[in-house]
Amino acid sequence: MTTCGHLDQVQDVTADSAEGCTDCLAIGSRWVHLRMCLSCGHVACCDSSPNRHATAHSGASGHPLIRSVEPGESWRWCYVDQALV
Repeated sequence: MTTCGHLDQVQDVTADSAEGCTDCLAIGSRWVHLRMCLSCGHVACCDSSPNRHATAHSGASGHPLIRSVEPGESWRWCYVDQALV
């Protein structure tokens, strides 16, 4: 794994949705996999999903870190460093 200088932005957050991608649910779209922002808890869809809401959220908010919320997965990703952390 690569060193990430953004781990100080990880907060003790709760997912803002247990139902799926918050943004896809709002527009009636679908998703493939879910990610959660580690700065604010926003749940959004992955880059394999049609709308790529997790990446869009990171770009709009400046929040660099996400984690997978898929069952059995525990990895985290930094958009800024383009690395698993």
